[in-house]
Amino acid sequence: MIRLILLILLFLISLLAVFKAPAYYLWLLAIGVTEFPLVFAAITAILLIAGIWLHKYQMATTLFGVLAIIFYLSPIVRAYIVAATVKQNFVAVFGQGSANINGDSTQAPFSFLKMFSGPPEADYQTLTYNTDKAEPLTLDFYHSFKDGKRPCIIVVHGGSWSGGDTQQLPELNSHLAAQGYQVAAINYRMAPKYQTPAPVEDIHKVFAYLKAHADSLHIDTNNFVLVGRSAGAQIALLSAYWKPEPGLKGVVDFYGPADMVWGYSLPSNPLIMDSRLVMRNYIGGSYEDVPQKFIASSPIEFVSKQSPPTLLIHGENDVLVSPIHSMKLDKKLTENNVKHFWLKLPWATHGFDYNLNGPGGQLSTYVVERFINTVTK
Repeated sequence: MIRLILLILLFLISLLAVFKAPAYYLWLLAIGVTEFPLVFAAITAILLIAGIWLHKYQMATTLFGVLAIIFYLSPIVRAYIVAATVKQNFVAVFGQGSANINGDSTQAPFSFLKMFSGPPEADYQTLTYNTDKAEPLTLDFYHSFKDGKRPCIIVVHGGSWSGGDTQQLPELNSHLAAQGYQVAAINYRMAPKYQTPAPVEDIHKVFAYLKAHADSLHIDTNNFVLVGRSAGAQIALLSAYWKPEPGLKGVVDFYGPADMVWGYSLPSNPLIMDSRLVMRNYIGGSYEDVPQKFIASSPIEFVSKQSPPTLLIHGENDVLVSPIHSMKLDKKLTENNVKHFWLKLPWATHGFDYNLNGPGGQLSTYVVERFINTVTK
């Protein structure tokens, strides 16, 4: 009986690989289910095999166990489906040369064996880019593994504009440093003490600092790329479209809110996050109180024909930031003939790139590498 209950529980958990999470802690669990699927499938298989000789409830336990394993493995199958076309779709936008990384065009977008790899690590140094005593701000600088002046990637963390720091999901920073880029993961002023456009102003301070220290940090000041996650993506996109810095060659948007007006009108599930409260703290009031500030903080409002190339990455099961934000931004970029690519991950939820070697993590890293390599050539 205990075995049956456990297998039913594992079956219910496996549904998070297919359906959207209905509550906060289930969303966190969904990240594990979809990006560490082999762990959950192995636990289920062990429990299923362990009682194979038992006859009581055998049909029920087998049914729940087999269905759970199928659901747990579904992100892997779907990753292979996405991987089958992602390369040709990316090349269709950015040209044949965009398939190459260091002259190698044979790397697969997704590999089952790579799921057993550990996360990359690289050393970094913490630097203070804003010495204001009232609010000193720092960045973590990952030095490129390659010599000479290199393109610089500025990474803006998420956290609902009120939390998070430079150590949020640092594995991509290490990976990009190993690929030959300088990487600056930054802190910025946060809500509710500071409101928009304070973080965008901090982006400009980062650019000024990095350019002033370009020689000592070995930065090619003609080749910057902004990378943002969630709230950080809104900051990165707004900076790139509203007040683009000289030398900015592209922006990467990991599941960011692009239309703050639309986002406020259709809030997320309150069991997961009070998105309206989060936005009010960041913007300084409700849409009814400060409509112009909502418009002014919406990156989609500032897209133009001069906007930099953009990479959009979003999971279709995202329960914090709706993928409709990316759909609307994709449409606006298309209307303005801005080169861009949208990676859609049908099984993935918010924060899926927690595991760089998971199904979503591998695919997103694949396109991020090629995007940065292409726009900084």
